[in-house]
Amino acid sequence: MNLANKLTVFRMILIPFFLLFFLTDFTAHNRLIALIIFAVATITDKLDGTIAKRTGTVTNFGKFMDPMADKLLVCSALICLCASGELPAWVVLVIIAREFAISGIRQIAADNGVAIAASAWGKAKTVAQMVMIILLLIDGIFNGLTLGFLPEILIYLSVVLTVISLVEYIVKNRRVITMGEM
Repeated sequence: MNLANKLTVFRMILIPFFLLFFLTDFTAHNRLIALIIFAVATITDKLDGTIAKRTGTVTNFGKFMDPMADKLLVCSALICLCASGELPAWVVLVIIAREFAISGIRQIAADNGVAIAASAWGKAKTVAQMVMIILLLIDGIFNGLTLGFLPEILIYLSVVLTVISLVEYIVKNRRVITMGEM
C-alpha cells in the first residue's frame, strides 16, 4: 500500500476518534481534541491526493476510498453538529442527499466503464464544508463568542456550493445517468 492510500486509511481511522471526543465528556478538552482530529484528517485529504499525483501512484483503491473517506468524515461531523444543535438539520440533509445522489451516479458510471473525475465545484464544495465544520468546532469551543457571523456565512456558502456542484454534476453527466436506464 502506497503512502497516499495509507493517508486515506488513516483519515478513516480518525473518524471514530473524532466521534469519541465530540460525543463524550472523556476529558475537559474533548471539543478541542475533536477539532484537532478533524483538522488533521482534513490535512490528510489534501496530502493524499497531492502525493498520489506527484509520485504517479494513483490507484483504483485511492480513487474509490479517498472520496469515501471524505464523505464519512464530513457526514460524521455534520451529524454530530446537528445533534448538538449547532447546525440545522436541513443543511445536513441537503449535503448528505447530494452525496447519495453523486454516489449513485458514480456507481452507474462505474457499471458502464466510465470514470467521473471530481469537478472544481465539487472540490470547492468539499473545502467549504470542511472549513465550515472547523469554524463550527472552534465556535463551539468558545461558545459562539469569537467568530461572529463567519460560521453562518460558511454554512450558507456550503449549501450553495453543494447545490451548484450537484446541478453541474447532473448536467455534465446526464449521458451517464441515462445509461442506467438501458
